[in-house]
Amino acid sequence: MAKKKLKVRASGKKGYAVVKAILFHPMETGLRKSKETGEVIPAHYIQEVTVKHEDAEVIKVNMGIAVSKNPYLSVEIDGAAKGDKITIAWLDNLGESASTEVSVS
Repeated sequence: MAKKKLKVRASGKKGYAVVKAILFHPMETGLRKSKETGEVIPAHYIQEVTVKHEDAEVIKVNMGIAVSKNPYLSVEIDGAAKGDKITIAWLDNLGESASTEVSVS
């Protein structure tokens, strides 16, 4: 079974929803060297994260090498109600991607 790439929760408040996500990713800068071989570890990082509410894009975040491993993202979405669909997706510099969909609870 593949490793989980996203963990997302969306909780409804009065008139908005709070979406919290952990994006599981190594986030390598391309500047570190391997302790075993001394060779540079190639860059591997998330470039873009998209959050959608009921298929309407709410936010698009551009990331780079300065973001830590397994980044945490929290977003408040006005007008979201319990049962609404929230989708989060990311794309990295090597073309890998992940996405998940949750309902506001």
